[in-house]
Amino acid sequence: MRIDLHTHSNVSDGTDEPAALVEAAARSGLAVVALTDHDTFDGLDEAQAAGERLGVEVVRGVELSTRYGDDSVHLLGYGVDETDPALSAEMAAIRDGRERRLQIMVQRLNDLGIMITEEMVLAQAGDSPSLGRPHFADAMVAHGDVADRTEAFDRWLAEGRPGYVGRHAVDLERAIGLVRGAGGVAVVAHPWGRGRAETLPTDVLQTMITEHGLDGIEVDHQDHDQQTRAALRAFATEAGVLITGSSDYHGTGKVDHDLGCNTTDPEMFDRLQRLVGERRGQPSGPAA
Repeated sequence: MRIDLHTHSNVSDGTDEPAALVEAAARSGLAVVALTDHDTFDGLDEAQAAGERLGVEVVRGVELSTRYGDDSVHLLGYGVDETDPALSAEMAAIRDGRERRLQIMVQRLNDLGIMITEEMVLAQAGDSPSLGRPHFADAMVAHGDVADRTEAFDRWLAEGRPGYVGRHAVDLERAIGLVRGAGGVAVVAHPWGRGRAETLPTDVLQTMITEHGLDGIEVDHQDHDQQTRAALRAFATEAGVLITGSSDYHGTGKVDHDLGCNTTDPEMFDRLQRLVGERRGQPSGPAA
């Protein structure tokens, strides 16, 4: 049973429509796939309908944009009540922050000689309610400024690069509480990838677990080398939290993140499902 618990469709910054993503998951031999678009639930119904048609279990999820101190951290939420008022309000605020950044970031890039326009970025985003840096990157690719998203981020858009502009993000502690308050399961995404080991060392992760209710750690991820995975796995095992693995698939928007390249152990997935059932007052089963 192959289980991939972190993927993105074109409803956020992936390139596949939700149904096409599930079709690709089926071709890849996945029995379970979670759709975890950034700060939105909009693609979940389409994905779930495709899963029912194809015999792939679709886990309803989300990836929240959060901060710890001055650094960006991503939090995966599974099985939440998508009508929960507090979570819905915070997600709307995050999306609004993405939109308000548009003009500032385009001007910043123009000042740096990258002459894209707001219209170019919006054309790349399409109907996505979750406007993000990958859409800026795609506009830069289309305009001929860079070869691909990777170059756009490495040279211009990543944190600390000249084109980066921050935006609203909820504190990690509050985000965990929002997911738990909405009956969901909270798992920190790729916590030691891209230099974040200094942001989320084990003492901070332990505090998130014991004081704020963090449920799990995404250990097996392409941004973690084998040594990092071993250290995180040992820590998570000792802490008694969920250990997940996933692709962080973005279609053609991210290389070397093919569906199923990392997977979650079925026993861990069963634990996740039981937690959702307990918190939502539902029988143990698929993460609703």
